[in-house]
Amino acid sequence: MPSARAVRFYVANGLLDRPEGAGTAATYGYRHLLQLLAIKIRQREGQTLDAIKAEMREVTGDALERRVAASLAPALSLQTDAAAARAHAPVASWRRVTIADGVELQVRDDSPAAHDDTLVALRDVLRKQLGI
Repeated sequence: MPSARAVRFYVANGLLDRPEGAGTAATYGYRHLLQLLAIKIRQREGQTLDAIKAEMREVTGDALERRVAASLAPALSLQTDAAAARAHAPVASWRRVTIADGVELQVRDDSPAAHDDTLVALRDVLRKQLGI
């Protein structure tokens, strides 16, 4: 989200509706949030502030909400899809190899390094490096 300074700039330049109240009693509502999101989305799309200002004057609350939702939907669905994939992914199991007191090697079972002979070789190399 933009800084308080940016919000004041947007209000002063007619990009964002004035808040209810003034000073420390100023309050911003849902429409302000939608306006801020729309401004940031349009900036990312390469629009100038003057072009965004003209658009903001012409758009109603419902249209603004639909526009913002349409712009954010692909990103939100990707995050939802990724979270669902993680939730259904099998839990990885790990092999633990003690190298020394307080030192261990952890290798996921599906890793090529999880073979017994590889684990023994890794353990021996690490012990040698530690002077054990």
